[in-house]
Amino acid sequence: MKIEQLLVQHFYNAKKVTLQGIGTFTLSPDFVLPPDSDKDIVLPENAVSFEYNPKATEDDALVNYIVQQSRKMKPLASADLESYIMLATQFLHIGKPLKIEGIGILEKSQIGGYQFIPSQFINTKVEDATVQLKEKEREDVSFANEAKPSTVNKKLVAIIAAVIVVAGISWAAWYFLTTKSNTASVEANTAEQVTPAATDTTKMDSTKLQLKPDSIVQQVPVTAPGYTFKVVIKNYPSLVLAQKAYDRLTRYGYKLLLYTADSVTYKVAMPLTKPLVDTAQARDSVRILFGGKPYVELK
Repeated sequence: MKIEQLLVQHFYNAKKVTLQGIGTFTLSPDFVLPPDSDKDIVLPENAVSFEYNPKATEDDALVNYIVQQSRKMKPLASADLESYIMLATQFLHIGKPLKIEGIGILEKSQIGGYQFIPSQFINTKVEDATVQLKEKEREDVSFANEAKPSTVNKKLVAIIAAVIVVAGISWAAWYFLTTKSNTASVEANTAEQVTPAATDTTKMDSTKLQLKPDSIVQQVPVTAPGYTFKVVIKNYPSLVLAQKAYDRLTRYGYKLLLYTADSVTYKVAMPLTKPLVDTAQARDSVRILFGGKPYVELK
């Protein structure tokens, strides 16, 4: 379950939750959550309030709730929450609203701080994540006991697996050749940009036609605005492995970059807007969160 969902569950259980460096959300004591219903419930006006506090510290009760529901160790739960708040702060700093389903929307104010717009609806079917996990395990065991694979099924699975492997190898070879060809075209066009302005416009258009999104989308410059440095989580020898890791991590809500500088090594990294003096702390936080040997790359 995502951190945001656990945050909302804890908020309606404890009637209060604090996000480090952002502030505190409070649920009115007069509001009583109705029994489970298939329909969304309309929240009364001013049922949820927000107090801006840039010096707010970590909510220990929220961390303990995440530990209880996700069965993670407390340092990992704290790192997950810190990563969520870090990404939320990045969104707010670049002017994007932060929407928390069931609580409301935070927007950066022009006079400093944040402006809060309370949510109008809430889904009352907030189930216990631990119970869901236990039910899922029981279903898996029951399914495994009932399903007895036959010899025909094994042969079919082996044939399908062989077809997938052959298709994957063919795609990797095609992608490698296409990427090399497109890279050579980009370098040739870059070298010819010393000609007059009219010629530059023509060659720029031809370059745009050659850079197909499905073949060279990962070779965007790493100096794009929006962050001061990035922590590389891991290097991968192929786009297939890098894309698989990128898709898996972004499904948990992390904002990451997938890029390559030489079409040989593909990198999955987390962009950060912290001061450069915090690079060591950021690297250690990423190591706690993802493991491995992350390192810092400057813009």
